[in-house]
Amino acid sequence: MNINAYIDHTLLSASATERDIIDHCNQAKKHKFYAVCVNSCYVPLAKQLLKGSKVKICTVVGFPLGASSTETKIFEAKNAIADGADEIDMVMNIGVFKSKNYVEVLKDISDVKTAIGKIPLKVIIEISELSKNGIVKASEICMDAKADFVKTSTGFAKGGATLTAVKIIKKTVRNRCKIKASGGIRDFETAKKYIDIGVKRIGTSSGVTIVNEEYSEADY
Repeated sequence: MNINAYIDHTLLSASATERDIIDHCNQAKKHKFYAVCVNSCYVPLAKQLLKGSKVKICTVVGFPLGASSTETKIFEAKNAIADGADEIDMVMNIGVFKSKNYVEVLKDISDVKTAIGKIPLKVIIEISELSKNGIVKASEICMDAKADFVKTSTGFAKGGATLTAVKIIKKTVRNRCKIKASGGIRDFETAKKYIDIGVKRIGTSSGVTIVNEEYSEADY
C-alpha cells in the first residue's frame, strides 16, 4: 500500500536538537515519507536538508494549546511559510470552543486560512478534550472555515487518535475535508486501520517502524 506516502514524519519534542532534526530529515528522505513535521524554529534547517527531495515540510502553529491570539497564529504561519514550510498544522482554540463561542473559533481558523492562501491547513481539534457532539461541531467549523484537513490530536494531550473519533469526523466531513490521524499511532497494523477508514495522512514519530513492518509483512 506504500504507507510511507501517508506519513507526516513527526518530531515536535521541545528538547529536539539540531542533530535530531538532521537524522529525522535523513530518515524522511530514505523512506520517502510524504512530509516531515517539525517545530517552526527548525523549518529553515529542514528546508536546507530536504532540498532536492520530494519530502514536504509541515510545521505547527499555536502549538500545542491553541490558545494564542489569531494574529499570533497568522504571523507564525506566514513566517514559517517564508522560511520554507509547505503545510501548516494549527491548533483550534479549545477553550473558546468549549465556551461555545463558535463564531470566534470559525474566524480564528478562517483568518489563518485566508492569510496562507493555497498552503494546506490542517486544524487540530484535540479529540480527547471533546464529546462526540463536540467532535461533530468542531469538524463542521473546520469545513466552514475552508480548512483542508481535520486533525485528531497534538500528541501532547491526555489521548491521541481513536478509530471511533475518526469515523465520526469522516461521517461529518464526508469528502469536503481530509482527515489526518495523529497521536499514539506506532505500528503498521494501526496505521493501516486508519487509512482503511479514509484517513489521508498519518502523523507519527514512529514512521520508520511502521514502514519496516510493512516491508516485513510483504516479505512474509
